[in-house]
Amino acid sequence: MPFVENIRRYRSLSIVGLEKNTGKTVCLNYLLRRLDELHVSTAVTSIGVDGEQVDAVFATAKPEIRLYEGMQFVTSEQHYLKRQLVSRILAVDERRTALGRLVTAETLVPGKILLSGAATTAVLRQQIAQARDRGVELTVVDGALSRLSLASPTVTEAMILATGAAVSPNLRILVSKTRFVYNLINLPEADSRVKENLQTIESGLWGIDSDGLPHDLGIASVFLLDKHEGDIFRHGTTLFASGAVSDRLLKFLAARPNVKDIILIARDFTKLFITPEAYAEYTRRGGRLQVLQRSNLEAICFNPTSPQGYRLNSAEACRVLSDTLETPVYDVMMI
Repeated sequence: MPFVENIRRYRSLSIVGLEKNTGKTVCLNYLLRRLDELHVSTAVTSIGVDGEQVDAVFATAKPEIRLYEGMQFVTSEQHYLKRQLVSRILAVDERRTALGRLVTAETLVPGKILLSGAATTAVLRQQIAQARDRGVELTVVDGALSRLSLASPTVTEAMILATGAAVSPNLRILVSKTRFVYNLINLPEADSRVKENLQTIESGLWGIDSDGLPHDLGIASVFLLDKHEGDIFRHGTTLFASGAVSDRLLKFLAARPNVKDIILIARDFTKLFITPEAYAEYTRRGGRLQVLQRSNLEAICFNPTSPQGYRLNSAEACRVLSDTLETPVYDVMMI
């Protein structure tokens, strides 16, 4: 599994799923076992609740998270008390969550744990920095409910994407949905000169002039685009959306007669709340989409089973996905 060695280059990694039950926990357990074998100092946390024995939606059995000696972890007080391992507490965050304060601990005797971590990416960034200060080589953040925000390069340096039969029982549809997200993750980065000028902008829609300098277009909402149609390109045809990018914006730009000259820059792929149809129409007409910073996708993992009871042929699905995406796809249960 070459991606495990590649991951050692980073200080933080997120595991995110296209849907719930795409095998994130199985992928996490495989990764933790390999990191332990490679003697990589590791910390683990989650942006939601993970490691439960039974799925709260489908009432099906789920794999539990297993930690090894020396691994650090962050979880809520409530779930720390339910741990099935021996550990020592390193820190207790006074900020409270719905499940109590966040406890940081180190595993002394291997066992199983329920993870319920930070509710926001801002707290996650702090936890990753604190783990680094404690000498941790790699912090792994496990996602929940298909939240992609933690895969932002502003939060974690690299990511693993989990897909599988839970996305669709139809292999063609599964491949199509996975390819769409894969393409967004791998969007090209904006010109380095432009990137430097946009890093500190936090809100609004901006026009970029020929010198790469940003100008606030004064458009407070995408619902006001029609009222500004005449002057939206007064600084050029390169635009920067500092917040979320929606179908409404893409459709507006796709309908412009100069769409072939338009470059729309988003902060990163997690800010793209767009449908495959809107994206396809915009790019088919010649519009271009770029990001300030691209996420480092180090692996795609595949789960052939669905909580509804159907199962895809793992070897065939991995082969079709690998051929379509032109990148390896792994079923970690087959290794």
